[in-house]
Amino acid sequence: MANYHLSIKIISRGSGASAVQKAAYRSAEMLESVYDGESHDYRRKTGVIHKEILLPENAPPEYKNRSVLWNAVEQSEKQKNAQLAREIEISLPVELSKEQNISLALKYVNEVFVKAGMCADVCVHDNGKGNPHAHIMLTMRPIDEHGKWGAKSKKEYILDKNGERIKLKSGAYKTRKINTTDWNDQTKAEEWRKLWADYQNAALAEQAENIRVDHRSYQRQGIEQIPTVHLGPAAWIESRGIQTEQGDRNREIEQINREIRQIRARIKKLKKWLYEQPIENPPSMGDILQTINANNQFKSRAKKIKDLQTYINVSEFLRENNLDSIESLADRVTEMHQELYDISCTLKRQERRLNSLDTHLAHTEIYNQTKAIYKKYKQLAPKHRQAFKEKHAVAIQKHEAAHKYLTEHLNGRTTIPEKAWKTERKKLLQERFDLAEKYYELKADVRNVEVIKRGAERVISDTEQTQDYPRRRSQEHEL
Repeated sequence: MANYHLSIKIISRGSGASAVQKAAYRSAEMLESVYDGESHDYRRKTGVIHKEILLPENAPPEYKNRSVLWNAVEQSEKQKNAQLAREIEISLPVELSKEQNISLALKYVNEVFVKAGMCADVCVHDNGKGNPHAHIMLTMRPIDEHGKWGAKSKKEYILDKNGERIKLKSGAYKTRKINTTDWNDQTKAEEWRKLWADYQNAALAEQAENIRVDHRSYQRQGIEQIPTVHLGPAAWIESRGIQTEQGDRNREIEQINREIRQIRARIKKLKKWLYEQPIENPPSMGDILQTINANNQFKSRAKKIKDLQTYINVSEFLRENNLDSIESLADRVTEMHQELYDISCTLKRQERRLNSLDTHLAHTEIYNQTKAIYKKYKQLAPKHRQAFKEKHAVAIQKHEAAHKYLTEHLNGRTTIPEKAWKTERKKLLQERFDLAEKYYELKADVRNVEVIKRGAERVISDTEQTQDYPRRRSQEHEL
């Protein structure tokens, strides 16, 4: 089922990222970075079905070469915390073919970003597991009429009411930064998100698909949690203490909602703690790891094994995410918050569609079960019809209600797509299973960060006690 996803990230040198490395990974190529001399080989990576660089009018034609483009970007940025590129990830509708999705992605990128003056590196991924998507890397600097990189911003003097420049005590004049493009405006993200929904919906409409996507967050749509299933007649059975399939589904949804709320609260608590840490001289990851596995001589064998496993888990978490400081950990926790949000949104979307499919299939089953009776009823002569209707009133009413419902939801189709609905439902359930795997990985990451937090607090506490010891000894001596 088509689903909406668009995420925007900045590839920044300050976080240790490299535009050349990112481009190599997304395109499954080997690229060498001139900036740092590193070689990045991802030629064994699979699932890349299309890759293409789109250029605005003023861009040098040699930028069609991926290595030339991103090395030029790296060399144009001198600051150690420079923002190198903007990366946008979009999901592609599973209802479209690979060729249609490639065309859709290229059309969106060309008309929205390239025409605005950005160079775009588009890589479409599809590993055949029902998750087609595209990674779009965009340049951050404009290109002037001579094909040279322009400035991202410029300084503008702030004038007083008489139109005179305002002089500061330092002797310099008061200025403000003015962006040379509107690419970083806060409104742009919302604009790009809406346009992607519009492009998807237009493509789906061209293929006579009745599915539509919405770019708005579920909170903005008034949806705060995963909807439960309407119990209907099962409510009476449940009230008698007998569990039903619909009731079990609702209990599962309530449990998921409860877990998501709990993990969200834990992540928010970690974010609050991380952003409260001092910028200067924070505890290092090495000190924290050493503290996590300290004092083994005083522990039982079982506790040593458990702490060793915790140490291994945390070390692996730090290595996989390339985390070497409290600052980078804070960035990762922010990403985890977004990942949880994405999981929650996807679950909501899946549950809504599953509810719809279940309702469609339930009416289809009733329609099929009562079809023979209703057909015989319609074939009877008028003088015999009333007696037959009185005898089979429940079945006839059910058939008419099911027919009315299905007619309203078939959108002009004459046949019931029962097989397609069942296939989609099976696929959604598999996607839910895959999503659960992601959720439990995220949950494990939250546990690792909590362990790091406790270790950091011990390091800080020990440091404070060490620094306070000479002062306390001096006070004792004076007494």
